[in-house]
Amino acid sequence: ITILNRVLYQLTWKSGVGFTYDAKTFKKTGEFRIPAQEGWGLTHDSSRLIMSDGSNSIYFIDPANYQILYTLSVHDNNGPVGNLNELEWVNGTLYANRWQTNYILRIDAQTGKVTGKIDLGAIAENIANNHPYADVLNGIAYNAATGNFWVTGKKWPSYYELKLQ
Repeated sequence: ITILNRVLYQLTWKSGVGFTYDAKTFKKTGEFRIPAQEGWGLTHDSSRLIMSDGSNSIYFIDPANYQILYTLSVHDNNGPVGNLNELEWVNGTLYANRWQTNYILRIDAQTGKVTGKIDLGAIAENIANNHPYADVLNGIAYNAATGNFWVTGKKWPSYYELKLQ
C-alpha cells in the first residue's frame, strides 16, 4: 500500500486488481487494473505511483488513469536484478527489498543502477535462530519524521528500526 494525496492505494498479488480507499476513513472508493501480471510493491514520489511486479522492472504510473508512464529496468554490474519487492521512495532515491534475499537495494531512479546494498543477514539469522516459523525479509517502510527505516519479514515476531548512514 501507499498513500498519495489522501488516497490509499492497495495492490493485490495475483488478481490483477488494485483498490483505492479514503486514507482518513479507510472507506473503499474504487478499483483499478494493475498494469502488470502481479502486484508486489508500491510507493510514490509525490506525483506518480511506483510499482514492482517481482521482476527487474519498476513501473511509474499515472494515478489519474493508472497508465504506465515509463518503466525503469533495474540492474547492477552483473546485469538485471529481479525479485524486486516492497518499495520506498526517499528523497529521490528508490529502495527495494529483494525477495528471497536479506538485502535492501538502493536504486538510482534515473538510471535503474543499483548503487548500494544493505545487508540484513544478521537480523534475519537472529530471527531464524529464535523463531523457526519466520520466513524471508519482506517489508520496508520509511519514517520521514525520524529519517529511519522499519523492516520486517513474513511471520517475523518483530520489526526493526534502522538508521542508515
